[in-house]
Amino acid sequence: MREIEAKYRVGDIEALLAALKQRGLEFSDPVRQDDQAYAQPGWDYGMPKTGSVFARLRTQDGRHTFTVKRPLSNEMECVEHETPVADRDQMHAAVMEMGFRPTVRITKTRRTATTAGMTLCLDEVEHAGYFLEVEMTVDDDRDGADAQAHLDTFVQELGIHTERTTDTYDSLIRAATTG
Repeated sequence: MREIEAKYRVGDIEALLAALKQRGLEFSDPVRQDDQAYAQPGWDYGMPKTGSVFARLRTQDGRHTFTVKRPLSNEMECVEHETPVADRDQMHAAVMEMGFRPTVRITKTRRTATTAGMTLCLDEVEHAGYFLEVEMTVDDDRDGADAQAHLDTFVQELGIHTERTTDTYDSLIRAATTG
């Protein structure tokens, strides 16, 4: 499976909510996500992410999920594998044993909505601000850049001010807290 997304910094949350409500969309109740990001051995910030493997250990509502992503043509198009895990501490130890290293802890509050094969995530990311992720999961060979252009068109048609970013949350948080 591939996850293809486009991400936007959002300044006016109420305008976004109103634009989506006008289209008949409403976000779910908020959930808190606690993510630990990991990088493969040999990768460090400043190096390209495409082709490297990254892991994430997420806790949400007392449940833990382990995810591995490998960016393809850009950081917003990834091969993704995900599975529930019973014990976060043991999974963390296993990831460390495989040589991965923890990079950034990402805590956010997320609300979601779905429409036309897309998932919309409104995230309040600690240390980084508010973001809208629009994503699709595909199992075909469609062009990632074309899919991202489709997602971008959807966001532009909302008619609200957003700022598109190609950075992942770990990079955004790292930049906000170290520089």
